[in-house]
Amino acid sequence: MLINKLISFLPLFWTATKAFPAGPGYFPNNVSSPVAPDFSTNAYGLIETYDSSNWLSKFDVQAIADPTHGFVTYVNQQQAQQDGLIANRGNQVYMGVDTRTILSPNGPGRKSVRIQSKRAYNHALVIADFAHVPGSNCGSWPAFWMVGPNWPNQGELDILEGVNLNTYNQITLHTSPGCVPSVGSGGQSGRPIGEADCGANGGFVGCSVQSTSATSYGTAFNANGGGVYAALWTSSGIKVWYFAARDVPANIRNGSPDPNSWGQPTANFAGCNFDAKFSNMNIIFDITFCGDWAGQVWGSTSCAQVNPSCNAYVAQQPQSFGDTYWLVNSVKVYSV
Repeated sequence: MLINKLISFLPLFWTATKAFPAGPGYFPNNVSSPVAPDFSTNAYGLIETYDSSNWLSKFDVQAIADPTHGFVTYVNQQQAQQDGLIANRGNQVYMGVDTRTILSPNGPGRKSVRIQSKRAYNHALVIADFAHVPGSNCGSWPAFWMVGPNWPNQGELDILEGVNLNTYNQITLHTSPGCVPSVGSGGQSGRPIGEADCGANGGFVGCSVQSTSATSYGTAFNANGGGVYAALWTSSGIKVWYFAARDVPANIRNGSPDPNSWGQPTANFAGCNFDAKFSNMNIIFDITFCGDWAGQVWGSTSCAQVNPSCNAYVAQQPQSFGDTYWLVNSVKVYSV
């Protein structure tokens, strides 16, 4: 089984600056999702819009065991809607976690939502407009990411991800061995961390770029009014930009995105055979707790001063997760 393979590759120690993968997508028998057709005749033509008008018709709510071994119970769509964990709030989509139930640290984990797009993509410009992202809370591990079915051979791109009290976003590529990216033309504003080879250690550590913007993740992102993440995936590279809400380019707002006008990206991966390492990737949102990253680094954070056990903290402090939710204006996918 894939999860057993994952366990066998787990490194013994993790530092706070190394991102464990957000996790393989859920693909029964490693079968790809249908690849979204590109009806556009121009670069950056709109392929698909995900918003409150169609969210649950275009995403699958996955009640699966967490591949990253978190203290979480992913619920199905019916239960998620019944419990208020996924809902439309006006023109926005809310996805959150149980904030009421005190749990046993040795029992099932906190209820949450994990969704995966029904469509997969090969090259794309993905623009996500967030009113709110999960806050910087002890034990939490939210991610907005893309992944192919045969992990890590078809790649993983973590666009927005962090753990515990992080306020700086971490952008990570996970691949099979042999993808050693350089910084692309024009440079990047972020700071490289992790491995040089995105496929080192079985792809688990990945090659990362940490944002240098203190408002790029979590509580600080929300206090700054939300914002937009844009990921451009082509044959020649992968770039990711972050814009605070007040700084979102007009061409994004008016539906005619022009990445050439956006300035330096946070992450600018080049110099890898991207077509060989990334294919048929789906879009995923999730919120897990503890597990292979947030739990592994727990003891090196101030969170451990509150409770020596990540699972116990998450189990006993439901009120701590009142701001652990996504509030999404839209996700738009454009051709490249």
